[in-house]
Amino acid sequence: MRTDLTQQLIELIPRMRRFACGLSGERDRGDELVQAACERLLKHQHRLQPDTRLDSWLYRVIRNLHLDSLRSASVQDRGVEQMRQVADVSARNADSLEGEMALHEIQRGMAALSEEHRTVLMLVCVEGLSYRETADILQVPMGTVTSRLVRARKALIEQLGEDSVKLELEALG
Repeated sequence: MRTDLTQQLIELIPRMRRFACGLSGERDRGDELVQAACERLLKHQHRLQPDTRLDSWLYRVIRNLHLDSLRSASVQDRGVEQMRQVADVSARNADSLEGEMALHEIQRGMAALSEEHRTVLMLVCVEGLSYRETADILQVPMGTVTSRLVRARKALIEQLGEDSVKLELEALG
């Protein structure tokens, strides 16, 4: 590097820092911009014309580096936001899909039950009615409601498994 170029650069660093910090709004980011501009100067000094104003050239480099970093950050922010949205949708879809699958399984199991068993199961487990209320609605003795409910639960457990039935009935209710 030429001695006069080195001297000019040393004299320009405080001005470059002030400019870069003003552009970026942060001292650390400003210092990074100045360092990157100095690296560019060292790498491309052979391209400088003898009449090139070094301060103008360096300011332009700092400005361009700053704009590039803003664009890059904007693209990254959009990418992060898109990923966040996809993750939110995926989580909602996964929960929804899981719920739909559970509902489908329980509906399939319920469809295989007799009408009497299905009705009792719906009134007690889904609607949350008491055995007495269910017996009154169906106009049957409370013991009949109890036995039908036991048989309905047993049939569902045989079809779907005990843990699945408990979780799915809770989800429905």
